[in-house]
Amino acid sequence: MVRGAGRDFEEFYQANYGVTVALVLGVLGSRAEAEDVAQETFARALARWPRLSSYELPEAWVRQVALRLATDAGRRLRRAIRTSLRLRGVPAAAGPGAAGPEPGESLAFTALGPALMLLPLREREVIVLHYFLDLPVERIAHERRIPVGTVKARLVSGRRRLERELGQARERISDG
Repeated sequence: MVRGAGRDFEEFYQANYGVTVALVLGVLGSRAEAEDVAQETFARALARWPRLSSYELPEAWVRQVALRLATDAGRRLRRAIRTSLRLRGVPAAAGPGAAGPEPGESLAFTALGPALMLLPLREREVIVLHYFLDLPVERIAHERRIPVGTVKARLVSGRRRLERELGQARERISDG
């Protein structure tokens, strides 16, 4: 067991791992990718635990690192999807879910998952932080190092896009 500044890493890990996976799952849409990112995040946290344990909110550092790693993983995933689609002769504009994760490994079991994946990453991040993790706008602004107004604007824009996408999903269901 690793100890640092009176805080036990194992307890910290147990208390924050699930939340971190949920955060990254909301951003990437793939449970497998989310777990990989969470594991890498906590490996980095363990390496820095003596210093990190003294932070007022070490979980904020974990969220920051997890979101950065998720952004990188999302880029790799999109490149892999584009390459795969090109190799199969499918136009890259086939959509973000065209070669996405299998049902049960993602948020795809609801209409919300695919709709979230259609949002730009910046909007998706603030939506997930605010609505999934219940973080206040001010905390999101501080952690993402952006103005409060920018967080609010991304929330409004993201909600509008989600509403539009979910409305279209309802129409497809009722037409089918």
